[in-house]
Amino acid sequence: MKIQVMGLLAASALTSGVAADLGKDMRTEVTRTSYGVVHVKASDYRGLGYGAAHAYAEDNVCMLADTLLTVRGERSRYFGPDAQATQPKDGEYGAALDFIHLRNEDSDFFFKGYLDVDQLRAGYAAGSQEVRDVLSGYVAGYNRYLRENSSRLPAACRNAAWVKPIDIEDLYLLIAEKALHASGEVFAGAIVAAAREPGVVTAALPKAMPLASRALPTGMRAGLGSNALAIGREASANGRGLLLGNPHYPWSSLDRFYQIHMTIPGKYDAMGASLGGLPVVAIGFNRNVAWSHTVTKAMHFNTFMLALDPSDASGTTYYYDGAPHKMSERTVSVDVLQSDGTLLAKKKTFYFSKQGAVLVMPEAGVAWTQGSAVVLADPNRNNTRLLEQWLAIGKANNVAELKASLHAVGGLPWVNTVAADRDGNTLYSDASVVPHMGADKFISGCLLVPQLLGFDGTRAACGWGQDEGAPAGIFGAANAPAQERLDYVGNSNDAYWLSNAREPLTGPAPFGYSPLYGSPGVEQTLRTRIGFKQIEAALDEQRHLDSGDLQDLLFANRVHAAELVLPELIPACQAANDRSLVQACAVLQAWDKKADVNSRGALLFREFWNAAAAIPAKWAVPFNPADPVNTPRGVAPAAKPAMLDALRAAVAKLEANDIPLHGRLGDYQTETRNGKRHALHGSLGDIDGVYNAINMRGELTPSGYRDVNWGSSYIQIVGFDKTGPSAKGLLVYGQSVDPKSRYYDDQLPLYTRKTLVKLPFTDEQIRNDPEYKRKVLTEK
Repeated sequence: MKIQVMGLLAASALTSGVAADLGKDMRTEVTRTSYGVVHVKASDYRGLGYGAAHAYAEDNVCMLADTLLTVRGERSRYFGPDAQATQPKDGEYGAALDFIHLRNEDSDFFFKGYLDVDQLRAGYAAGSQEVRDVLSGYVAGYNRYLRENSSRLPAACRNAAWVKPIDIEDLYLLIAEKALHASGEVFAGAIVAAAREPGVVTAALPKAMPLASRALPTGMRAGLGSNALAIGREASANGRGLLLGNPHYPWSSLDRFYQIHMTIPGKYDAMGASLGGLPVVAIGFNRNVAWSHTVTKAMHFNTFMLALDPSDASGTTYYYDGAPHKMSERTVSVDVLQSDGTLLAKKKTFYFSKQGAVLVMPEAGVAWTQGSAVVLADPNRNNTRLLEQWLAIGKANNVAELKASLHAVGGLPWVNTVAADRDGNTLYSDASVVPHMGADKFISGCLLVPQLLGFDGTRAACGWGQDEGAPAGIFGAANAPAQERLDYVGNSNDAYWLSNAREPLTGPAPFGYSPLYGSPGVEQTLRTRIGFKQIEAALDEQRHLDSGDLQDLLFANRVHAAELVLPELIPACQAANDRSLVQACAVLQAWDKKADVNSRGALLFREFWNAAAAIPAKWAVPFNPADPVNTPRGVAPAAKPAMLDALRAAVAKLEANDIPLHGRLGDYQTETRNGKRHALHGSLGDIDGVYNAINMRGELTPSGYRDVNWGSSYIQIVGFDKTGPSAKGLLVYGQSVDPKSRYYDDQLPLYTRKTLVKLPFTDEQIRNDPEYKRKVLTEK
């Protein structure tokens, strides 16, 4: 349980949260079906938000309240300046974000300094009324839950002073944080490092940039992502569309998915999973179309190199098209808890050119000097279109309408979209928010520092372009990768180039898509390759697939790296005549080359391949862009000694941890809940080529790999029949982070058994569910 660091929460703090103005009496139905799946039905969007918030608070109130501290910039006020965000333990909630790792004080300054509530408020005011309504309802539903349950909150946050009512601006901040995962949050430390204390004389700026000791981050770290596969009418058993959604996403924090079905009769009816409890279905399906998302390979930022006016010793005057401009300033204050219990207010000033926030990152060669500065150009900083985009997707009647909505709204911050409809059409699209820097700008002299994605910030001609009908500064439909097919499309986080193994995408003439979307003709990850190998093999064998076939593909757990190297490695191992390798050779030879719960040899191969994957020139057959699914492959003869050394090291590591070389994977790869260890199948994904990716916390220990960091999370397989969608799925980690909840660990055994459950969509299916339980929420 979490240890509380503050005193009791005064009753008045909860009761002072006045519900948002709903404009009229409200009535919302909230129904639960098996495994705590939530179905919210209301007559308007305010009612949807109200019911969604109330249900989410029932399951995850502590996690939501703790995360609100992060986006408000209040962690230091309650937990002190040097701690970091709350870490999960044994499946209980964590508020630590997977995309930002800062001490509380720096985190607070980042969110207060980088997010601008005034700009967010203006963005929502200019957006749809539906979004404003659903958010105002959310505020009211959450605050009602707090008022009525202040004495019954979970132990992790009971009586905590930081659990308090919210207003709509809290939600603006909460959503804004989601948009920054692949841009602003990547550079959070660098943005804070460039801020200055107001009133303090700044030391003389250095004369030149430092030498970089490491490369600039590129966005989300490798491996964090998803699988999505859409089958069209030429390849489906009933001639209708079929979709597999398999996000690999954090198992803790407010980036957990939440199973929800939201209905306004005649207007909106979508089911699936929301992200972080937001009142919208982010991945899911409706009566006619199903969709999923995968993290893109695209870059969602660039930098601009500023030339500074040397007569301004502060370094805050820059030139733009020959004219001097003063940087804008944003001064913010953070309350910091002191050891004696008092609060100390600290201030910092952040600086912005018209292109973005100033960065200081000496290890990557980014400094603020006497003559230059570097700013982060982040089109997601004020992206207030996320909910509007997901609502539009949820209302689409087919793939064509869904595709049109992607570019009309332009709200997806960093994800691809894969979709299928009841008519058997499929779509792959990277309609994410990408800076409008066309391929021509990369060869025009505008790109000054390629390793920083650094463009000339002194000329408007080198700035972001504009596509007709698209939000300012990002690519629109004509210049974003997309592919529509009647057999299949898929993505496992590689770039757009290979969305179908039979027809790579190259982009429009003469230069193709912007390099910010990734590169065509490059080696694919092993996870991408096994995904395409499996679907092509299945189609070769039976031509038409159903939902059971997709479930088999998802949970096949083939370790593709083993398939590629063991045919040559095992004979080399046997020929080495090394007593230390005899048992290892036998274990790998007997292994089924899978990462199933009962697989014996998976542990040994994982530890071997973690090192062997980095061996240079290891492949016998090099990558061939004409055969990207099957190359590279085989073990180069010159690499075999290094491979055997890696195998010896793996044997030594398992023996040092007292783990048998033939240890059963399910005994050593587990998630612990309420003292019970649940066996998990799956493996690393990109590194070893397992489609069903599971990434564990920490290194191998004598008890194995303990507890999941990220991996298979919300799973859905959706088809269509004459009456509507036919869906089955699973939220692997469960709906709740409260150990006392019945929904805390109830779905983990299903995952262990590779079992997906039917997802009730129609009123009749919902009423017939064995766990059906309905309540009506009203408010005057």
